[in-house]
Amino acid sequence: MNTQETLYRLALPLLPGIGINSAHTLLQVAGSATVLFTHPEDLPDILPQASPKLIQAFGHPEILRRCEAELAFAEKNQIACLTADDEGYPSRLRECSDAPLVLFYQGNADLNSRHIISIVGTRNATDYGKGLCGRFIHDLQELLPDVIIVSGLAYGIDIHAHRAALQYKLDTVGVLAHGLDRIYPYTHRHTAIEMISHGGLLTEFMSGTNPDRQNFVKRNRIVAGISDATLVVESASKGGSLITAEIAGSYHRDCFAFPGRIGDTYSEGCNHLISSNQAALLQNAEELVKAMNWNRPKQMPPAIQRQLFPELNAEEKLVVQLMQKHPEGIQVNNLVVESNIPITRMTGILFELELKGVIRNYAGGVYRTI
Repeated sequence: MNTQETLYRLALPLLPGIGINSAHTLLQVAGSATVLFTHPEDLPDILPQASPKLIQAFGHPEILRRCEAELAFAEKNQIACLTADDEGYPSRLRECSDAPLVLFYQGNADLNSRHIISIVGTRNATDYGKGLCGRFIHDLQELLPDVIIVSGLAYGIDIHAHRAALQYKLDTVGVLAHGLDRIYPYTHRHTAIEMISHGGLLTEFMSGTNPDRQNFVKRNRIVAGISDATLVVESASKGGSLITAEIAGSYHRDCFAFPGRIGDTYSEGCNHLISSNQAALLQNAEELVKAMNWNRPKQMPPAIQRQLFPELNAEEKLVVQLMQKHPEGIQVNNLVVESNIPITRMTGILFELELKGVIRNYAGGVYRTI
């Protein structure tokens, strides 16, 4: 995407009275942020209900200057600025209605890798939780060596997940609640630097942004939205990891939790997620791989177009028929809604259809028939 459009998309949700949801609406009706900023007087023609206050919001040059400085900072420090139209933008996150318009990324992991999971939990991790986290990632690496581990670089389970991933040679991505000009907490700086070469650091916040409390909630939605599934290792009855699990559910993503002993403070949250059917009970890595339908052959044969419906079952035929109604391509979440097939089963169906040479996963996570 051109630098001017990136600049305007970065500035759009920062304007007074707009925010991320209104920014998405404005982008949808206008087609580009450039149109909005260069011709705000035309906004009533595009959006008849636009108020004079909304139009006036575009008259804040100091916001544009701040965003220009941020893009210069990113270029100087080799930070990628990703918009939803860029191939490198996480396709899973793009499906979320409140996805950031611009992401700042420093790293080498493919944010559209086939297998991505988020691991979250309490900042007050117990030996039980640390042990679970380490064993799970060790076993997962043996079963699924291409999986990427996402977390929030916080104290407790987060940092243990990142460090275990690095130990077992898995890429790991940290989602930050501040800009890329700092690392919080500072004691995790060494790990964060290592992650840039074996994963990456990701944020929607500009440099100079403090790790304020409200930013962690915003961070959590990215942790949930960027992955196929969220796993809660340990949690008290309240905490950020439960918020992440709730957001994952709202995005129609799978959620899992390790059970803990009744009465243990940092098992209460996980046990509640399981008992209330907000998360599936998980005991080991093998169960996760099976639940996600990831226990498939690692090598995929070349896609060869055969007859129109080569030995497809009823659900596979339904998915193909829906795709044929969208020749431009369709995202997984939209397929789930239109077909009424759960996301876990849909993942397996799409994999089988790729194996049979009927569909293909194009850039940006868009599926189309061949």
